[in-house]
Amino acid sequence: MDDRDVLAQIERLLAEEHRLEQRHVGEGLAGQDRQRLRELAVGLDQCWDLLRQRRARRAAGLDPEGADVRSESTVEGYRQ
Repeated sequence: MDDRDVLAQIERLLAEEHRLEQRHVGEGLAGQDRQRLRELAVGLDQCWDLLRQRRARRAAGLDPEGADVRSESTVEGYRQ
């Protein structure tokens, strides 16, 4: 997977997130939709983290292919 693939995945996840949110404008999300929104948020965090890892490895003169998708607990535990 290269940077373009990661960015394409980010775009797909964002599009789905926006469609889901638009379907529920003015009302709350329930059940499966709330769970899916949470899954999308985690997936986006993992993709952004992977992209940052790849860029950092490249900047350090390392192979960006050495970057790995980190677990949900790792990416969701970062401080903003």
